[in-house]
Amino acid sequence: MTDTTGDVAPDPGVRRRMPHARRREQLLQVALEEFGRRGYHLTQMEHVAAAAQVSKALLYQHFTSKEDLFAEVTEAIVADITQRLNEAVLGEQESVEGIRAMVRVLFDYGTEKPDAWALVVRHLDKPEVGLELRELRDRLGGAFADILLRRRRADPALSAAALEANERRARLLVPLMYGSMLSMVSWWLDHPEIPRERAERMALEFIWLGLDRLRHGERLR
Repeated sequence: MTDTTGDVAPDPGVRRRMPHARRREQLLQVALEEFGRRGYHLTQMEHVAAAAQVSKALLYQHFTSKEDLFAEVTEAIVADITQRLNEAVLGEQESVEGIRAMVRVLFDYGTEKPDAWALVVRHLDKPEVGLELRELRDRLGGAFADILLRRRRADPALSAAALEANERRARLLVPLMYGSMLSMVSWWLDHPEIPRERAERMALEFIWLGLDRLRHGERLR
């Protein structure tokens, strides 16, 4: 059978080979879904191959191991979140607005990319699964610390010793800040009946008002 140009029409029963780059993109997306749903340790290469409807041999042509596949998936996530945070936070001069921007970015990301969000929340504090998510954790921590210390560092009256004490305190507060924020976004994704604006405001107030009381020296007796 020929088409109107005289070329031989493809047999409709023959499955066309997907271009290499497109196939790789498809495999990364499927792997993201599997890692997000099962977790790194329970996901095997055969799970990814089956979900992508390809052979394990083809999957191994693109990725030499599960570790290699997971690393590429997480590298893309880290790059995406980092770019979003940089664009949102760097332009904010006030500390509270910087934290508001971070809250908004993380709520946006969890809403737009639930599979990637599930992977981050599941693996962020598990260093055995690779360096990429540790890097994301460190970047989140660094962004929080920078926001906390932005005004202090600009204060010419602050002594070097006082600034160092503030930096030590910020390092202690950072895990509490990003941990509570990640938990809040995850909770809201499971309770979409709660207006997002309300959830964002609660996250911001929890972090900012708690920090404000600490900054003013309030402590439990």
